[in-house]
Amino acid sequence: MNRQPIPTVDANNAGTDTTRRTFLKGASSVLAGGAAIGFPAIARAQGPTTMRWQSAWTAKDIFHEFALDFAKKVDDMTGGELRIEMLPVGAVAPAFGLLDAVSKGALDGAHGVLSYHYDKQAALGLWGSGPAFGMDANMLLAWHRYGGGRQLLEKVYAAIGANVVSFPYGPMPTQPLGWFKKAVTKVGDFSGLKFRTVGMAIEMFTAMGAKVTPLPDAEIIPALQRDVVEAAEFNNASSDRALGFPTVSKVCMLQSFHQNAEQFEILLHKPKFDALAGPLKAVVANAADAASADMSWKAIDRYSNDYVEMRSKDPVKFYKTPDAILQEQLAQYDVVSSKKAATNALFQEVVASQRAFAERAVRWELDTLVNRRMAFNHYFGDKRPATKS
Repeated sequence: MNRQPIPTVDANNAGTDTTRRTFLKGASSVLAGGAAIGFPAIARAQGPTTMRWQSAWTAKDIFHEFALDFAKKVDDMTGGELRIEMLPVGAVAPAFGLLDAVSKGALDGAHGVLSYHYDKQAALGLWGSGPAFGMDANMLLAWHRYGGGRQLLEKVYAAIGANVVSFPYGPMPTQPLGWFKKAVTKVGDFSGLKFRTVGMAIEMFTAMGAKVTPLPDAEIIPALQRDVVEAAEFNNASSDRALGFPTVSKVCMLQSFHQNAEQFEILLHKPKFDALAGPLKAVVANAADAASADMSWKAIDRYSNDYVEMRSKDPVKFYKTPDAILQEQLAQYDVVSSKKAATNALFQEVVASQRAFAERAVRWELDTLVNRRMAFNHYFGDKRPATKS
């Protein structure tokens, strides 16, 4: 029986609409010719491909669950012909060592965040650290996909000799300012404070007077217990609760500009990715897109539930970060960013690209979206009649 060839996929454009149309057209031709098979059957002739990956997260963190979700989508979409073994942090490499491990081939792939590679090239911190010119994480991903970010990330990785292919995905909600022994009320409260954060936020909080120590998730609670740090931020209600923040602190400050637009990263060893058949490359790219949507939906459900649980059962007191501190974050970020741009051409190029996209996109969003707090207050606000004195 003659089989028509399945079209291949350009690795540099995996996941584009053109790729999907080409693949589906080729697959339809095969089916029309009487061979009721898809690309998994083609791959099966060569045997399943297994990849060994590691996340940057402990097994109990919802972030590792997100990593497993991505791996399962790849397995499901290929009918088991591409399998990803997803290990928790430390199985092969430390959280801050994933880029090196994947680039050198010690791991076939990894699930983490770009901010963890900040020490390799400061420009990588711009994918997630800082105010992102008012963009949220989903908008930053829009810039990455359609505003030139993908090409710039490839350029940054090439400049540092990283032998990797990267797929940023999974928009994260604005992260809390952090967990403290008592509520933070003024900028001066950061003076001398031993604080945990990562990425460009290290320099932002340092400029605000804090003594910063970058730590991966597994080391934060032990550091708080031993007073290595006095306060810390990680990411979200579910992760923070699972890691044990409510056991060491009862005060959490919500809203911050230090990481209000972060996303995850699917990172692959480039030779391993290049060796995949074209349709399998497309699966990896499209699985990242599918996992991105699913992660954002699951996060809304799980984060909101854990937020309520922490308020009612742990119990944690949540406070809004004062505007004066938020303004100081913006001011200090601008100082740090300007210094980086003056000595780092790649950093400046990424900043210019993000700024141009944000000025257009954020203006459109702010002018277009309705105020949801008005609707929330209408339906769930305090409607008790005012008491008479």
